[in-house]
Amino acid sequence: MAFDDFKCQSEESMEYGLIGMPLEHSYSPEIHRRLFGYDYRLCPLREAELPDFFGRREFRGINITIPYKKAVMPYCGELGETAKRAGSVNTIIRRADGTLFGDNTDLAGFHYLLRRAGISLAGKRVVILGSGGSSLTVRLAASDAKALSVTTVTRRGDINYGNVYDQCANAQIIVNATPVGMYPHAAETALELSRFPSLEAAADLIYNPLRTRFLQQAEALGLRCSNGLSMLVAQASAAGALFGRRPTADIESVCSDLERALTNWVLIGMPGCGKTGLGEYLARESGREFVDLDAVIERRAGMTIPEIFAAKGEEAFREMESALALEYGARTGLVIAAGGGTVLREENALALRQNGRVLWIQRDSAMLARAGRPLSSGADLSQMEKARRPFYQAAADGTVIHTENWNLLNQQALRFFQKKEARAFQIIEN
Repeated sequence: MAFDDFKCQSEESMEYGLIGMPLEHSYSPEIHRRLFGYDYRLCPLREAELPDFFGRREFRGINITIPYKKAVMPYCGELGETAKRAGSVNTIIRRADGTLFGDNTDLAGFHYLLRRAGISLAGKRVVILGSGGSSLTVRLAASDAKALSVTTVTRRGDINYGNVYDQCANAQIIVNATPVGMYPHAAETALELSRFPSLEAAADLIYNPLRTRFLQQAEALGLRCSNGLSMLVAQASAAGALFGRRPTADIESVCSDLERALTNWVLIGMPGCGKTGLGEYLARESGREFVDLDAVIERRAGMTIPEIFAAKGEEAFREMESALALEYGARTGLVIAAGGGTVLREENALALRQNGRVLWIQRDSAMLARAGRPLSSGADLSQMEKARRPFYQAAADGTVIHTENWNLLNQQALRFFQKKEARAFQIIEN
């Protein structure tokens, strides 16, 4: 299942829903449907529209996301204890007498994220990026866990993005509670995590994309890390309970199902290693859409790849390739076969990894197909593979050896993508 078709919906006749701005990145309607089975709408609002929205009160229960978690507090007639302690509200219910009760379920969601990722804040030096409502929730969680220290980083505060490397050099856990790196600005990141030598774990409350640049850095450093999807599901479960609804599914099953459904299956490797054939098989077996990036380039250019090389040169082709890596890497639930040279550019590898689990197909160079591949004709493919190997390994989450047994290759790749995602690089044995 892909989630790219979700659009913001009107609040008209809304019983349950989400307010904030922007909302085009939100998976909340699907999450609430899976957890509780009710209709849940997206209601994007400008701040100037909040008084009219709360004046009409045409809802039973709503959630609030950035940037209004603090702004909605004055509209609440009563606040729950967690909302008071966190200083922010992400859930409001309309009572029978018309009054509004606000509380914070983000705290429960963040605790679930930490448990699921195996991250403990107890006795740790914690750094929180941002000062909004989500940041306040993380600060409360760190306080509850008796963190050794908690430092908030803001753009213009005493600790800011210019001096944080000096002031927080001994940080052990960093939590991104800002929208930096969120779709559609996935190329952005707030910090260079490699500059914190004592860092043990990192969490990003963003969930679209699944792997922000921030998290990709964390993974490369071997840190415990998590995106915000599990927090989103867990807080939605707690919000639904406040709405008076009974769940029809448990949090972990919804998290796992969504992760599998949203994650792209990305194939990389040398030209002629079998990515297209394998991709077509995986798409048939999974019911996913298959995208061959080379085929898309040919279709859009109206000429074959050899013709593109002859008429426009390799650099023009690489630019087309980069544009497609960015475009399709931002989507979800696809099977993607990347061109042999796609991940030679780091920005392309990052784009494909943001929502993708990447499998590198290795095949003996003597068996690689050459037809229709400009750089393969007459080339020493063993030397080309040797030069590209570090790029493939850096981009991949796992690798499989193509031994000319297509049935074995197909089954190994399918198992790799269907299992729960693991952080460790995996070599699939024959």
